[in-house]
Order: sequence, then structure tokens, then C-alpha cells
Amino acid sequence: MLQQISRMLWPVITGILIALLVIREFPEFTGRTRGIELNIVDSSSIGTKMPLAGPISYASAVERAAPAVVNIYTTTIVETRAHPLARDPVFKNFFNLSSEPHRKRMESSLGSGVIVSSNGYILTNHHVIAGADDIVVELKDSRASKALVVGTDPDTDIAVLKIEMSDLPKLILTTSPGQVGDLVFAIGNPFGVGQTVTMGILSAKGRNQVGVTNYEHFIQTDAAINPGNSGGALINMRGELIGINTAIFTRSGGSNGIGFAIPASIATAIMQELIDHGQVVRGWIGVETQPLTDELARSFGVNKKAGVLISGVYRKGPAAEANIFPGDILTHMNGQKIADGRTAMNQVADFEPGAEISVSLLRNGQSVDRIIRVSQRPNSATN
Repeated sequence: MLQQISRMLWPVITGILIALLVIREFPEFTGRTRGIELNIVDSSSIGTKMPLAGPISYASAVERAAPAVVNIYTTTIVETRAHPLARDPVFKNFFNLSSEPHRKRMESSLGSGVIVSSNGYILTNHHVIAGADDIVVELKDSRASKALVVGTDPDTDIAVLKIEMSDLPKLILTTSPGQVGDLVFAIGNPFGVGQTVTMGILSAKGRNQVGVTNYEHFIQTDAAINPGNSGGALINMRGELIGINTAIFTRSGGSNGIGFAIPASIATAIMQELIDHGQVVRGWIGVETQPLTDELARSFGVNKKAGVLISGVYRKGPAAEANIFPGDILTHMNGQKIADGRTAMNQVADFEPGAEISVSLLRNGQSVDRIIRVSQRPNSATN
């Protein structure tokens, strides 16, 4: 009898032990977890609750903008001097040297541009067409035309071209570049491979310490920009022009994800002045500035954030006539505190020649106030 009971209990005991072991190792089978409460949802429902913020494709924006982005081909005739020994008949025959005093050769270059008006005005970079003897513009539809240079502004690296052609596409311009983080697209002709579109985001606005031009207020983007993209379009998600691609920050010669574009609002303002006057008129006070480093601030006995150091004054310039000297520290202009010299000189450039600017300075620890009469900036000036 006991043997029969024992034989019946052992399977029951074994089953209980196995059940306890399973519960300890796999508590989720009982609806409990090991001290962690999880919210598990059906992933198939996420799409209806959290719709995508943007479209899957931006082809419509590119299709709207791309026809107005052109390829620019330039040819420059370069004269080179013949070798000095070319006049000696012995050396001339031995080394097969030419006796011509000057030899000419042709150099070709390429870039991009943007048609901004139906009557043929094109925005591009000054460095794309600088020194060119012949400029040819090719449209996306393969039509081509020689271009006339309306005007250039090296200080902002903007140039305006004009072509005579019918049924021209044009890009819609916007005065607002958008917000940091917005999707943007660069359209141009990198390395001459043909029209190419790259995508990135608007990385930053108002970059002015790049060292590319004298007057800087760049849009920064990580959309790939390479040689040949210069002068091309930077557009937003609606296919509107927000900038003219100008430069890249690189140590290798290729795109490193830091590109710069001139805002469309600035580019079009420069274009209008070039069309109306053939040049850009800027205010100028005739000083060169540099930041106050810790060492300089200590040597002048001032706070590093006091202003900017006037490191040079142009002889017979507006600042010199107002008795301003190298070593003065510029602290305020028209009552506004000076944060950095480049921004201050950009503000001066916006003044009409003949306007008066009140400035506050620190000189030998003493506050000095002066009135400067703005003049037109000479072409050779750097500030």
C-alpha cells in the first residue's frame, strides 16, 4: 500500500518542483515582471497615432527649383613670358624653346548659377567668373548662351550675369532662411558631373567669423557642397531659394559637412545695387580692428569684454579726422555696445556716405566720445 502511494506522489512532487522552477525563472508567464513595469503597445498602431512630420520624398521641391539652376563655364586667356634663354639660338634649338616674348594659353573653370528673373538675370559667385574672358551659361534643358557680366562685388563674393533667352525658368526667393534644423537642399554642378542635388539641414545662421569674404553673414549647412557647386542654389522644402552656395570648410578639398551660403536676402540686395549702380556703395570709417585677447586686455588694464581694439587707422580717413588713434578701444557705436569688430564694420557698411556715427572709446583708461562722418569705402580697403 505504501509503495503504491509513494509511486503516485513522486510524479506530483516532481511536477510541483518543475512548476516552481519555471515560475522563478520565467515570471512573465504569471503576468508579473522582475521589478520592472513595462508598457507594451502594438507597433502597428503607432503609425496612426504618430504621423510622419514630412513627406517621404521632396522631388516636387527639387523639380520646382532645378530648371532655374544653371551650369557656368568660363574661359580665361593667360599670358606667360617666354624663357629668358629663348632668345639665344643655341639654347633655343637645344631645348626647343619658343622665341615668342609672350605665350598664351587658355584655362577653363566651372561653377553654378541661379536664374532669379524671367528677363535673364543670374546670381552666382564673384570667384566663379573672376577674370574670365568668356562665360557660357547652360540650362538644365541643354540650352546654352553667352553671358554678360552686369557687375560683381568681391566683398560679398556675389556676381550678377545676364543672358538673352526666351522662356526662362526662375527661382522663387524667400527673405527668411528658415530655422536651424530645417531640411535644405543644395543644387549645383559639382566637379562638372552634371546637375546634382544633395540634402542636409540648416546648421546655423549668421556665421561671420569664416574668413571667406570681408562682409559675412552666412547660412551654414551640412548639405554636401563641392567644387563646382559655387554659385548654385540652396533651397528649402518648398523649393524656394534661401541662399547662394559659396564656400566649404575643408582640410582635404572635399565636403566635410560644413558649407556656407549667402542668404538670398543679402544676395538680392547686392544684385539690385549692381544692376542700378554697377557697384555696391558702403559706408567706411577707416579703421582696422582686432579682438581683445586676455593678454591685450591685461596690458590695457581693461576687461576682455570692454569692446574691440582699434589696431590701425587709415591716414586721412574718417576716423583719423575725428582724432581716433591705434590703441583706442571701441566700446559703443550710436549707443550700442560693440561685441566684435566684424559685426561693427558690417553695421558701418550699411550707413550712407555722409552720415554721422557717435562712438565711445577707452583711451589710457579714460572714456572718450567722438563723432565720425562716414565716407564711401574705397575698393582697396579691407574694413
